[in-house]
Amino acid sequence: MSDQHASSGARTEDTAAALCHTVEEVVAELHPGRGRPAVTLDSRLDRDLGLDSLGRVELAARVERRFGVTLAERAFTDAGTPRDLLRALGQASAARRPAEATAPAAEPTPEAAEGPPEQAGTLVEVLAWHTRAHAERPHVRIYGDTGEGEVISYGRLAERARAMAAGLQARGIAAGEPVALMLPTGAEYFYSFFGVLLAGAVPVPLYPPARLSHIEDHLRRQHAVLANCRTALLVTDEEVLRYAHLVKAHVETLRETLTPAALAADPGAYRAPGIGPADTAFLQYTSGSTGDPKGVVLSHANLLANIRAMGRAIDAGSHDVFVSWLPLYHDMGLIGAWLGSLYYAAPLMVMSPLAFVARPQRWLWALHRHGGTLSAAPNFGYELCLRRLTDEDLEGLDLSRWRVAFNGAEPVSPATLERFCERFAPYGFRREVVAPVYGLAEGSVGLTFPPLGRGPVIDRVQRETLMRTGHAAPTAEDDPSALTFVGCGRPLPGHEVRITDPTGLELPERQEGRIEFRGPSATSGYYRNPEATRALFDDGWLNTGDRGYIASGELYVTGRDKDIVIRAGRNIYPQELEDTVGDLDGIRKGNVAVFASPDPVSGTERLIVLAETRRRGAEAQQAL
Repeated sequence: MSDQHASSGARTEDTAAALCHTVEEVVAELHPGRGRPAVTLDSRLDRDLGLDSLGRVELAARVERRFGVTLAERAFTDAGTPRDLLRALGQASAARRPAEATAPAAEPTPEAAEGPPEQAGTLVEVLAWHTRAHAERPHVRIYGDTGEGEVISYGRLAERARAMAAGLQARGIAAGEPVALMLPTGAEYFYSFFGVLLAGAVPVPLYPPARLSHIEDHLRRQHAVLANCRTALLVTDEEVLRYAHLVKAHVETLRETLTPAALAADPGAYRAPGIGPADTAFLQYTSGSTGDPKGVVLSHANLLANIRAMGRAIDAGSHDVFVSWLPLYHDMGLIGAWLGSLYYAAPLMVMSPLAFVARPQRWLWALHRHGGTLSAAPNFGYELCLRRLTDEDLEGLDLSRWRVAFNGAEPVSPATLERFCERFAPYGFRREVVAPVYGLAEGSVGLTFPPLGRGPVIDRVQRETLMRTGHAAPTAEDDPSALTFVGCGRPLPGHEVRITDPTGLELPERQEGRIEFRGPSATSGYYRNPEATRALFDDGWLNTGDRGYIASGELYVTGRDKDIVIRAGRNIYPQELEDTVGDLDGIRKGNVAVFASPDPVSGTERLIVLAETRRRGAEAQQAL
């Protein structure tokens, strides 16, 4: 018996040593020039080793490959030390391909449905229409840690939402009253969100905590949002519920925090209130970490106008299949993926953001298995696939039915577009399906889309001319100093976009300035924030806060208005400089900020570059 114990202990020590060696390798690769760090089982991955959230995910993925195992998804976010990863290894299963890659062929896509409900004036009417037309039609298929989970039909969504609405009404939640939702991707999120709508109340989606060990910090960051919307009710899961007292102490209006299971009541007790197109459908908060969060007010009319305009732009219909890992608290995942699919009766295959970040191949294999035609991701999602996926991960993959690949929600990289098209062409991915888009929460979600099937357009402009005069003059393909911008398409049907100077004067073609728009998708303002609402509008046009120019009707976004640094009469674009500095040896990529600071002596702005490094010692830092 003692020999067995000794053998087991030796294996554990060997595993621990190999694990620490793997951690050292990953840290050295992510922070070149720093050298190999001294790693112990109790080194903090973030504080001691400088691994941010994506760095920790990269480490967990490397551990899986090194030891030939499949870790539980939570290990990708919850592990704070190598010792935590060692425990996760002890509970890991043998390495396996994603369930989407090995499962039997998916059920055929449902036949084309009647519709869409063009006369519906609210989201509640949309769901009622589909429930009458085809209650049993599959609406959402949810992917869990190991594969497919629950399938939600239109009828099931309506039934469970009525139970939630009845529970809200029993608790005295009035029509128009905000109800906060802090739930992960799952069936209860869909039921709860629509339950709030059926009750005539206003859903306030909040992002759930990514790391269980940081729930307290996460809740503290939500105090300002909860206080601004003055919610009386927070619907969340059991893990967050244990810390509810921390929220109630700082949000005086909050009466109760409970789970969806505790909220649900007899659906027969539900009484439908009067809900109209002008009523608020939900609040989309654009900032939850500052003292002045802004809740974008979006009506049912706003959302349906945007959904219909986007649908016309891409010829959406019940023949489509949308595959999404986007968070349901963010407009692109909530409106673009879910509510758009709901309206057009297109089946939605949904997985959590963590499922994608942990194993990006799951996204692509879900597209393969279900014949996905529509999907979206910010630029980082496409970049993650390029960095992480091997030929072995992709063996047998078929992306030929993917007909619109949206890229938006953050700056679109021309290099990422080109590399993704080249890398995945052997798997049926076509360049013409790439659709860089532009939108914002204040416009519901989408504002400009490229022509269907055109593919990306890259504009190369003279650097000095743009920086000094704001004119985006085209330049030669071989100009080494050229600035490149990705075309984000034309305004959606019924919407207008213009470029203005700071006084509101409309600028001519290829002159960079402030991006403004107007149309039926535009918000009426920010919730309980009249000052910010007044600053949002310019004689009926909404100021996006972004900068760009228009060429041949196409919008090109150059950056955020507040981020542009003006120095010696030249506009300096922080993103480009941040990327360049981030590529330097010894600098933590993604941990660079470029901004301006007034110089009272010279009367101009000083350019400040703040970059994080793990190099120690004055000489090493001076060398940077």
